Amino acid sequence: MIILITGASHTGKTLLAQRMLEKNHYPYLSIDHLKMGLIRSSITKLTPEDDNALTEYLWPIVREIIKTAIENRQHLIVEGCYIPSNWRQEFDESYLPSIQFICLAMTDNYIDTHFDKIKRHSSDAESRLFDTDLTPDALKRDNHYYIDAFARSGEPVKLIESDYEEAIKGLFL
Repeated sequence: MIILITGASHTGKTLLAQRMLEKNHYPYLSIDHLKMGLIRSSITKLTPEDDNALTEYLWPIVREIIKTAIENRQHLIVEGCYIPSNWRQEFDESYLPSIQFICLAMTDNYIDTHFDKIKRHSSDAESRLFDTDLTPDALKRDNHYYIDAFARSGEPVKLIESDYEEAIKGLFL
């Protein structure tokens, strides 16, 4: 089983992946780790701010890792924001039954009422060294992008409306 987790920044993707790892003992691949390895090793000239270009660059690699894991009947959690909304089109029908897809996004109301809590918990699962430009408006824009893009592609989006823990309940295998 492949668990593919994407969504907007600060939605708890990494935290969810970590909890799934602890519960199910599935390894996970953070696309951010892959990104930073490629950037720090100078294999690419892209920077962490090049979101669209990074998706185009990273997704073919991640897609083939997923296919390889499925072909070898291995479990894997893959999490990160660099998953295109049309990801499903990149897989032959034989692969799709082995992929559980999760997209997390926060509503505007959640961001407005929980912004301080979001900031406080932003490093729960990973260290965010440069989070100074985090604003409610930036979070809303990012979340709207995921909600709109994935909904247009016919993908489900798990909305965080009032409580993160309540929203992710039932997402564990």
